[in-house]
This record gives sequence, structure tokens and C-alpha cells, in this order.
Amino acid sequence: MKTEKELQFQLVEGEYAPLEAKKILLGLINSKINFHQLEHFSNEIRFNEKNSHSKLRVELLTDAADNISDLVAYSTANNMQFKIEGNIQITLVPVEKTALKA
Repeated sequence: MKTEKELQFQLVEGEYAPLEAKKILLGLINSKINFHQLEHFSNEIRFNEKNSHSKLRVELLTDAADNISDLVAYSTANNMQFKIEGNIQITLVPVEKTALKA
């Protein structure tokens, strides 16, 4: 791994048939939904937090999944395909002492 403070890489790139794009995109989104559901459950049990950042993220990601499903239906009906470019950019930043969790 690089020791620099920034890293960027391409996670997804290419043109895909609608069902293939759906599989790729919903796979990524569902993975993030599962992560945030576990995080929310953990925070609720450990800290009695009812409204967490993770709960909001699950809602937003679920909406994104619905939008992707709509695009798949539209693209299939209109003989279109998906062009996907998914870049990941990571920047290391100092941790604020108040932001650390036990």
C-alpha cells in the first residue's frame, strides 16, 4: 500500500447490459446497506442510539437501489446499456480527539 496521504483507484469501469449493471451496482449497494445495518444495530445495543448516521445511510442507499432498478427497467425497454465509471478516492486526515470512539 502507498504511504502517501491520498489514494485513488477505479472500482468499476465499462459498458454493461442492464442486468449485468444491476448485478454490479446492487451488489455494491447491498454490501454497504448490510454494513450500515450492522453498524446501526451495534450502536443501538452498545450506546442506545436510535437515530444514527448509519440508519440514514441505509435509507439513502435503499432509495439509490430503487432508482437503479428503475433505470434497468427503462434501459431494457429502450434497448440501452449502462456506462459506469466508479472511482474511489481516499484521503487520510487527522483524527479529532473528540471523534474517537471507545
